[in-house]
Amino acid sequence: MRHGGVIKDFDPKRGVSVATLTYEYTPGFKVAEHAHGSDQLIYAISGVMEVVSASSMWLVPPSFALWIPAGTRHRISMPCAVSMRTLYFRPGLVRTPPLANSVLHITPLLRELTLEAVRVEKLRARVHHERALRDLLILHLESGTSVPTSVSLPTDKRALALAQAVLSAPGSARALALLCREAGVSVRTVQRIFRKELGIDFEAWRRQVRLTKAVELLVSGRSVKEIAYLIGYKQPSAFVEAFRRSFGTTPKAWLISLGRRHREK
Repeated sequence: MRHGGVIKDFDPKRGVSVATLTYEYTPGFKVAEHAHGSDQLIYAISGVMEVVSASSMWLVPPSFALWIPAGTRHRISMPCAVSMRTLYFRPGLVRTPPLANSVLHITPLLRELTLEAVRVEKLRARVHHERALRDLLILHLESGTSVPTSVSLPTDKRALALAQAVLSAPGSARALALLCREAGVSVRTVQRIFRKELGIDFEAWRRQVRLTKAVELLVSGRSVKEIAYLIGYKQPSAFVEAFRRSFGTTPKAWLISLGRRHREK
């Protein structure tokens, strides 16, 4: 498996419009920064991926997939074992693609379509059933629902080390002063860097990280009470209020609306 530089996923001269990748990653595996010559749907049937591109990071759990346009440099980390099932589309094939570098909710039907494409391995326009499968995939991608599971990262090495500590344990209640002491940087310096580079202070950024994790846990079926404690809230009501301020609705109502939007499409 090659990584680094721009990877050529398939030869369009052979009539292949969608290529696929099946790969099993061990915990802690890291895919070095690279780019593809095709549009890519990064998906895993199990495990959570952390995808970084430029100064943004996306958490991609099994119910989600990340759309990355051709030529976008990115790297992937596997906090746990990951079973990846990824699709590569000839650029321009998805005519109204999801927002660049956006996480999409994978419906049960889209999941099965993806797995069938992986089983076939390559979808060719001249083969009727492969073309039909390709068109169904495109239809569902073009009407996909984007989910906010991205977090911006500071570029300053000191602030980035602190940010990574929070990302590794979003539910930790460690105070900023303690985190700064462990990272060897002052609180004032960290706050200045976060405001300058990300436009928000550290605590607002940490809330964003926790709510991003909450989305992952909600879709996985965890209860609101359980999620609240896992991401560092002492009271479920405090978590619900924080979620409502960011998403405009409660966690349960948001989850219901996610399913409703797909049924309507």
